[in-house]
Amino acid sequence: MENAFHTMSHLFAQLGQPSDAPAIAAFIARHGPLPGDMRLHEATFWTYAQASFLCEAIGDDADWSAVTDDLNTQLHVVRH
Repeated sequence: MENAFHTMSHLFAQLGQPSDAPAIAAFIARHGPLPGDMRLHEATFWTYAQASFLCEAIGDDADWSAVTDDLNTQLHVVRH
């Protein structure tokens, strides 16, 4: 079985968020950086359904894991 390739835009659409590049950048700027010890799905800005999806995506090493890991990294980066 071939794994699907999902983009950041696909992930944001799946999460019910605006999924164009400027909206994604604004979301990351608004919500980051997360504390270093906070897991992505533990952030308080997610709904229960979004947090569950993200936890599953990373935990199951599912089709969504690579792009979810990328979002996790971007939300943890300290920007200057």
